[in-house]
Amino acid sequence: MEANWIRALMVVGFIFFPLLVQGRVRHYNFNVVMKKANRLCATKSIVTVNGHSPGPTLYAREGDTVLVRVVNHVKYNVSIHWHGIRQLRTGWADGPAYIAQCPIQPGQNYVYNFTITGQRGTLFWHAHILWLRATVHGAIVILPKRGVPYPFPKPDVEQVVILGEWWKSDTEAVINEALKSGLAPNVSDAHTINGHPGPISSSCHTQDVFVAVYEIK
Repeated sequence: MEANWIRALMVVGFIFFPLLVQGRVRHYNFNVVMKKANRLCATKSIVTVNGHSPGPTLYAREGDTVLVRVVNHVKYNVSIHWHGIRQLRTGWADGPAYIAQCPIQPGQNYVYNFTITGQRGTLFWHAHILWLRATVHGAIVILPKRGVPYPFPKPDVEQVVILGEWWKSDTEAVINEALKSGLAPNVSDAHTINGHPGPISSSCHTQDVFVAVYEIK
């Protein structure tokens, strides 16, 4: 009987020990929804995460496990790719639709579950189906483990800056036209910083448009 208890304790120890050494678990909720956006004197509906584009920045420390529940409220199939994350034994969380997973269908949800191992720095997440990545994207900030210094002098201030592009047309219509014609897709109408273009004509309606200024010292 005593030997059986010892074996049982050993099994329990092996089950829970990895959870103790990997770090904390980070939970995020991604609601994929439509949102009207006003850019370049025009308004259109775009696909967003939690009503924002770029979407939320994910923060974690090296060794943490990240759980992201994605709920699809739009008419398109959706999948999310964690660009640069080493998916060690979690290939089903990598995100490329029809390759690593079936896409998340309208009205459905999926939980991405992966552990950040041997990585630190700033990475990128984005939709990995159709051209939804034009508006469905955001940053991943991986901090060092607690007690581990930065590999450079610690900055006084940190600011996530995401460079992107903006099309006045529906991006799915842009890529579909390119596929039909065999030509390259139309170039974007503007480049963006954190989802917004620069200054526009004073005669333009400026609601939901701002200019972000970053001072580099």
